[in-house]
Amino acid sequence: MKKYDAIIIGFGKGGKTLAAELAKRNRSVAVVERSDKMYGGTCINIGCIPTKTLVHAARLADRTASREEKQAYYAQSIARKEEVTSFLRQKNYHNLADNPNVTVYTGTGSFTGPDVVEVRTAEEVIELQAPQIYINTGAETIIPPIEGIKDNPKVYTSTSIMEMTVLPDHLVIVGGGYIGLEFASMYASFGSRVTVLEGSPGLIVREDRDIADSVREVLERKGIVFLVNARVQSVQDSVVVYRDAVTGEERRLEADAILLATGRRPNTEGLNLQAAGVEINERGAIIVNEHLQTTNPSIRAIGDVKGGLQFTYISLDDYRIIREDLFGAGERKVSDREPVSYSVFIDPPLSRIGMSEEDARKKGLDIKVNKLPVAAIPRARTLGDTNGLFKVVIDANTDKILGCTLFGPESSEVINLVAMAMKTGQEYTFLRDFIFTHPSMSEALNDLMS
Repeated sequence: MKKYDAIIIGFGKGGKTLAAELAKRNRSVAVVERSDKMYGGTCINIGCIPTKTLVHAARLADRTASREEKQAYYAQSIARKEEVTSFLRQKNYHNLADNPNVTVYTGTGSFTGPDVVEVRTAEEVIELQAPQIYINTGAETIIPPIEGIKDNPKVYTSTSIMEMTVLPDHLVIVGGGYIGLEFASMYASFGSRVTVLEGSPGLIVREDRDIADSVREVLERKGIVFLVNARVQSVQDSVVVYRDAVTGEERRLEADAILLATGRRPNTEGLNLQAAGVEINERGAIIVNEHLQTTNPSIRAIGDVKGGLQFTYISLDDYRIIREDLFGAGERKVSDREPVSYSVFIDPPLSRIGMSEEDARKKGLDIKVNKLPVAAIPRARTLGDTNGLFKVVIDANTDKILGCTLFGPESSEVINLVAMAMKTGQEYTFLRDFIFTHPSMSEALNDLMS
């Protein structure tokens, strides 16, 4: 048995940053990663970086090009994506593996006791022991129980579709949530015909209907077809069979590729958590306290595996909470970071922080709601992208910003300004009267907050 000061299962953002921090403090660290294709975690290999690399390439695609030219450009974009991820993967591996205080094990880790992790590599089985263990195994795609999808070469997940080098003529996406819309926007820009099947009556159900309707309208202008109340029954080779939940009618769609965008769940399978005294909730997420300790206080969970918002910056903030608990005053905690902003990189991007209008009205709050069409923003005119809608929800009694949704160009940057105003307790007038550069998308906050 090999003994370390700490074991980290999973090479994600929070885990790898914590490993470097512990090593810097002369602690011995074992990092366990089951795949040599995942050094650096989800974001670098199958999440943020590859998808946003392809989103950027899709925006630059020539929509007037021939079919052959679109195919060639798509193949080049996939190759470019692989160059970026391969570079970052190797960089992340060597950042830890070259540190004398860190040992990287490429194998599958599982608990055999409260402080022991068994690692199965390609060559051997090794037992590791440490007084502190961190679980950073991320999340995985939910595979729904649909007949005909298992081992079907036409069916892809958000991971496997980015390995496809041939641009599909017709892509059918099962799921009209954030992941589904991001890939729909991307592939439509590359030149695919895209159909989205959504089982509920509307898209992106967490958003206000005016925002969701604006998103749908913009994406439909790209040629994307949305079929709501469409419950997929089976996949027969390249044919998707679905039922209209309203009429009960069964329909069929021929596809070159089928993407499952049906959500993600915490990746805990095979960890044998019960052996370590670590409990999960009804959603399969590891239960943690405000300092990320599990039901075994010597074991903490970082990032997507504990449920909640699945963003790499949450995993990084988890690291900060643990760092401060171990080496600081221990004052940082999970609840401190609310609210958290997010962006969905459709074209243009959709970004939000805090409450929606619907959320606020359900709580019975006295609110003011301001809206600004993106077409009214001078910078949007100069960019040649006037699609979208900006919206803010303000507490009418305190003048504090309760929430903000920005659907428009550069919203993923502008939302950070709103987040800083909210986190520092500013009233909406702070942004209304702030002096921004001109022309810029951020100066639209002057008008939105008026």
